[in-house]
This record gives sequence, structure tokens and C-alpha cells, in this order.
Amino acid sequence: MAHIQSYKSYFPKIAEDVFLAESATVIGQVEIGSKSSVWYNAVVRGDVGLLKIGERTSLQDGVIVHCTTDISETHIGNDVVVGHGAILHGCTIADEVLVGMGAILLDLCEIPSHTLIAAGALIPEGKVLEAGYIYAGVPAKPIKRMTEEQIDNILITANRYVGKARWYRESQGAREEK
Repeated sequence: MAHIQSYKSYFPKIAEDVFLAESATVIGQVEIGSKSSVWYNAVVRGDVGLLKIGERTSLQDGVIVHCTTDISETHIGNDVVVGHGAILHGCTIADEVLVGMGAILLDLCEIPSHTLIAAGALIPEGKVLEAGYIYAGVPAKPIKRMTEEQIDNILITANRYVGKARWYRESQGAREEK
């Protein structure tokens, strides 16, 4: 069973149909919307500010979500896919965004809808991106405009993880009943 813990007076608010992997950790001032998923070894630590995760959003294995005391909160929209090992720290991510594996998003950066952050990219503190581009590099820069197919694939991928999470959640429930 996932590790869910309060911090001071804050206890995570997690929709009933969220999948939390057995090794996921969710602490404190956290809200997770319907049909979202927090995968293996992901940590969502709301001990210094609000971490709000929308609906149908997937935080894959090893993702870390946090923020900075009195400076930032983390807001992640609906239908967002966050790749393995990414770090989201005090950032704002709009709906329908794909964040690649190992990417790092720093305090007060803003990621608009229909944006792809490439694997290993670093979005600097306070950087506001423009919608419809693929960003890559350290620090990240726009490398090309996204095609309609790439934009559509974000939602397709988010929906694929909703289905995968449902299977895992149902499978987990069946194991717990035995």
C-alpha cells in the first residue's frame, strides 16, 4: 500500500479512483484529481506548500514533486504525463503537457498547454514558455513547433495511462481481498 501521511494539519486529498503504486509517497498539503496516477517510487511531498495535481495526470516512476517555502506552490493540470525521474519543483503546468524523463522544472516556471518538455531538459526558475513547442536542452530552448499529431498524442498518452492505472488499481484491489 502507498505511503500516505499528514503533515501538521494537512492530510492529502486524493480522489477515490486515483492509482497510487505500493511504493508511492504522498505527504501533506496535496490534492490529486480523479483518474490520476502516482507510480512506483514517486514522491509528492507537500510539507512546505500546496501541490495540486489535476485529473487524468500521470506521475511516472521516480518523479519528485515539491516546492519552496513562502515562494512557490506546484500546480499540475489535467491530462499531463510526467516521465520517469522528472523533478517538478514549485512550477505551474497547464493541461495537456508531456514532461520527458529526467526533466527538471524549477520554481515559478510556467508551462502552457500543448507543450512538450524533452527528456533531460532543464526549465530555469521563473521561465515562462510559449505554447505549441518542444523544449530541449540545459537550459531548455524551443527546438521546433509541435505538429497537430504530436499535440494529439499527449492526450492519447494521458488516456493510455488512465487505462493502465485502472488495471493496476483493480489488480491491487483483487490482491488485497485475498
